[in-house]
Amino acid sequence: MAIGRVLVVEDDDAIRRGVCDALELSGYDTADAPDGERGAEMALAGGFDLVLLDLMMPKKDGLQVLKEIRSAHPGMPVIVITAKGESEDRVRGLRLGADDYVVKPFGVDELIARVEAVLRRSAERPRGVKNIDVAGRRVDFQRRELTFNGKTVTLPQLEADLLAYLAQHPGRAVARDELLQRVWGVDPRGMQTRTVDMAVARLREQLEDDANDPEVIKTVRGKGYVLAAEPTDVDETSAGANPSDAAPEDSA
Repeated sequence: MAIGRVLVVEDDDAIRRGVCDALELSGYDTADAPDGERGAEMALAGGFDLVLLDLMMPKKDGLQVLKEIRSAHPGMPVIVITAKGESEDRVRGLRLGADDYVVKPFGVDELIARVEAVLRRSAERPRGVKNIDVAGRRVDFQRRELTFNGKTVTLPQLEADLLAYLAQHPGRAVARDELLQRVWGVDPRGMQTRTVDMAVARLREQLEDDANDPEVIKTVRGKGYVLAAEPTDVDETSAGANPSDAAPEDSA
């Protein structure tokens, strides 16, 4: 029995076939599309656990496909595929809600590891948090929509999961190791906690939260990160909301 179903949207026939073969050897069921138009049709029809999406494609570019996927299936995991030098598109993809990215040329081991990590996060991400209102920012976690200063933007999945986990533990400094374990779904041993710091920086940017004087997420030296203000509308029944589940705290 397949461990998951992955849609591969890639216009290069050799890369597309190679990726599908690698995924199938790792136990995944695959489907593929040679252009953005067909890829969008298949993704919007649903039935996939994850989409691997090339950004540079004929008929419809990957960013447009990503927008359509996020509109129809906000929680569907998407990993974007970019070429070297396409850092601007990579950033745009993450801001549109991509869960991760891989850069061509990539190795099979890296690709499979990223697929596994994204699917693990998707399975373990907090689901009970529906809405919060903190420091004037309203977040709808079902849609991953942030409303602030009269505008609404879509939070990337990882940043939304990170904020949701902090919201489940109001007033407590959450250690980086705990965040790696509970949000990223990885063993923190051997992982660089800088990964968490970079994600917090991206989240602060989305929240328009000044890193020098944050209203929403504060850094607690020697502890980790804490939601700076008490959120409202938090569903306390969410998975992982029990503070006793915390991992040992690491150094800042």
